[in-house]
Amino acid sequence: MPDYKILVVEDHKDTRELLKYNLTSAGFDVAAVEDGQGGLEKSKVFHPDLILLDLMLPGMDGLEVCRKLKQDPTTSGVPVIMLTAKGEEIDRIVGLELGADDYVVKPFSPRELILRIKAVLRRSGSSDHPSRPAVWEREGLRVDFEAHQIEIDDEPIPLTATEFKLLSELINGQGKVQTRDHLLDTVWDTHFEGYSRTVDTHVRRLRQKLGPYAEWIETVRGVGYRFRS
Repeated sequence: MPDYKILVVEDHKDTRELLKYNLTSAGFDVAAVEDGQGGLEKSKVFHPDLILLDLMLPGMDGLEVCRKLKQDPTTSGVPVIMLTAKGEEIDRIVGLELGADDYVVKPFSPRELILRIKAVLRRSGSSDHPSRPAVWEREGLRVDFEAHQIEIDDEPIPLTATEFKLLSELINGQGKVQTRDHLLDTVWDTHFEGYSRTVDTHVRRLRQKLGPYAEWIETVRGVGYRFRS
């Protein structure tokens, strides 16, 4: 992969240094800060391709940092992976609701973390699909696959990289039921135990952003989802 820039926001010094070492060894350009405010400031000058964000930070916690990143037009499109402790499941779900693209539970395997990072970067940078037009439109919903943008009634709607990949996958398979396992393999490029909730959380966020067209994503109980043809 190219020399992607990774910003690490982690208050624990040993964990921060471990992340810097492993990510640098994997070929990434790494910057690291120890608190949320520092993360927001560094993101403005470092222009990261991805942010690793610890959930439990002093002062401004990771959820608030994520909220501010997604509200700022200059950083709203930067993928965020949250680092969380095992007992923080509800906070992980809230993080996904705020726009985080993935989460990794501590203690984590450096190899798994790097695989997750590469998967998110692929999602954020890939827009090619052999059987899909450059632009898809129906009624007031317009999806520009090359520009990674959607419009609802001529108003641009911001999506995270994961939300856009999920919508693209659903549209590409419109009319067909897509299982959670299939979506995990195609959208997340990975398959870890417990990730079905991640799919459901992202579908819920996507529906909220689609507004009047939310009902086009149908739930097939016990199986997965289908984009209405």
